[in-house]
Amino acid sequence: MVTRVFVEKRKGFDVEAQGLLADLRRNLGLTGLEEVRILNRYDVSGLSPEEFSAAARTVLSEPPMDNVYPESFTLPSEYRVFAMEYLPGQYDQRADSAAQCVQLLTQGERPQVLSAKVIGVKGEVDDAGFSKIKAYLINPVEAREASFEKPDSLDLKADMPGKVARVEGFTQWDEAELEKYFGSMGFAMTLEDLAFCRDYFRDEEHRDPTVTELRVIDTYWSDHCRHTTFGTILDEVKIEDETARRAWERYLALRTELYAGRDKPVCLMDLATIGAKYLKKTGVLKHLDESDEINACSVRVTVDNNGVDEPWLLLFKNETHNHPTDFMIRRTSIGLSLPSSF
Repeated sequence: MVTRVFVEKRKGFDVEAQGLLADLRRNLGLTGLEEVRILNRYDVSGLSPEEFSAAARTVLSEPPMDNVYPESFTLPSEYRVFAMEYLPGQYDQRADSAAQCVQLLTQGERPQVLSAKVIGVKGEVDDAGFSKIKAYLINPVEAREASFEKPDSLDLKADMPGKVARVEGFTQWDEAELEKYFGSMGFAMTLEDLAFCRDYFRDEEHRDPTVTELRVIDTYWSDHCRHTTFGTILDEVKIEDETARRAWERYLALRTELYAGRDKPVCLMDLATIGAKYLKKTGVLKHLDESDEINACSVRVTVDNNGVDEPWLLLFKNETHNHPTDFMIRRTSIGLSLPSSF
């Protein structure tokens, strides 16, 4: 039997709902919105009525901060309401954590739990505005709009995917056809990258690629994975700030010392990593454990932990999976200061 319960933060604790209200007003221009309510919906099977009641009070909710409603609950008619849930196969951390905690509570078999988030909006919201809210909050890559019907079973089955489409004629396309396809796909790669793929599949694979292959290549060649921003060659740099200019000149001087006889491009990645390279070459950075990655290392250091010296590993990583320019600039400033302050 599947049992359903709704959990909502009480007034004063509804920080998420208040934040969403401000977000929708600001970013979607829905200034007529008066109120947003967010309820977490749990569908649970594998528990007795007594166990479910205890779980609802101690695991699925926090009594001082939450209101708990039975499965018959509905928001008042003045609210426009929809629910969203993860796609089958996507990891639902809320449901997984709830199932683990309930099992600890009952000391029995682990129950099945599915969660969904119910959103209610009140105010001047027409059909177009309501659709904008749904599109804004539901990421189709991982989630979907959820039904309000309670399922008979929580044994969800994912649909078998169909055959992956092949991009017919891709290897024979001219520049105009390639550009048209490029514009329709929203690739992160450049048109030149796509032309390289065409030539590769034509000359090396002797076949047309599948859509999946092009998407995977696009992902791995994106700024997130391939770090194209950081590998961009800097051939002209203009700096007005005096401090930044001195740091840049110091960087160029370090390059002269480190890369004598090498034709190494100037780029943001080199800016961020040259400090550690200099320390290593000059012998300041001792006991270095290097990984195969060119932007990561571990350094053996002695740490005073509450009066006790302990051997620790200082892990250094140029993490580039955030906003490229801002994060790299901050990492660069740290790297350039290392020789004088390490």
